[in-house]
Amino acid sequence: MPKRFSPLDPSSSPLALFGSELRTYRERAGLSHDQLGSKTDYTGSYVGAVERAQEMPKRRFAVAADLALETVGALTRLWDGLLKPSVYPPWFDWPIHEAEATLLRAFELSVVYGLLQTGDYARDLLYGDEAAVEARIARQSVLTREDPPPPLLVCVLDETVLRREVGSPAIMYAQLRHLVQAASERVSIHVIPSRRHRGISGSFVLATLEDRSEVAYIDTAARGVTTGEPQDLRILTEKFESIRSRALPVDQSPDLITRTADELWT
Repeated sequence: MPKRFSPLDPSSSPLALFGSELRTYRERAGLSHDQLGSKTDYTGSYVGAVERAQEMPKRRFAVAADLALETVGALTRLWDGLLKPSVYPPWFDWPIHEAEATLLRAFELSVVYGLLQTGDYARDLLYGDEAAVEARIARQSVLTREDPPPPLLVCVLDETVLRREVGSPAIMYAQLRHLVQAASERVSIHVIPSRRHRGISGSFVLATLEDRSEVAYIDTAARGVTTGEPQDLRILTEKFESIRSRALPVDQSPDLITRTADELWT
């Protein structure tokens, strides 16, 4: 008998609705994740990640699942109607996982991590789009909420982030001072010196959820990608630990941030 997983709120996002419908059809067919994966040429873990809204399904998966589950094109139509218009738009589904996380591990190669940005810094990055700025700043409440407790955040910034001008010297100075002030028992900020390390291929975030499952967000030149694939998670975890091991400790990083603010941005 296929294992029954916790319910998913289909109203929380288009991705969640697709996942909920896929789970309903799969269970109706009496198939496990692995069995459906075998029938669609995907892994069982991929099927599970799609059902939990941790993975954006590919259209060919929807087509294959319709054939395997004999759903007469229902999942393909759902994909075309809900997911095709918004395949991988910025922050499409990541805030859902971010809000559910008990631990966030972030590496940023080019700019300050979104949850630690000031409004002015974000405004310049987002070309003055006030709606986008408000949405980004609103996400930061995850770090100050009381119920449930906020996630632990471990953030590693490449040193170039401190030296790349965004907006103006005044904006940079305020942003760097904000980083120093944001550090706390639950927010650890590290700086890794600008040299060759395993993060030079790009920025990413790993979220650990309450059930100990994980999901990751990866920046690419074209779009951000959310993934729950075990192989991706293994690679990113190894990268993060390698990067963090070479970064300055939390008691030295604020000194470097403050020094850079005073020397470059005043």
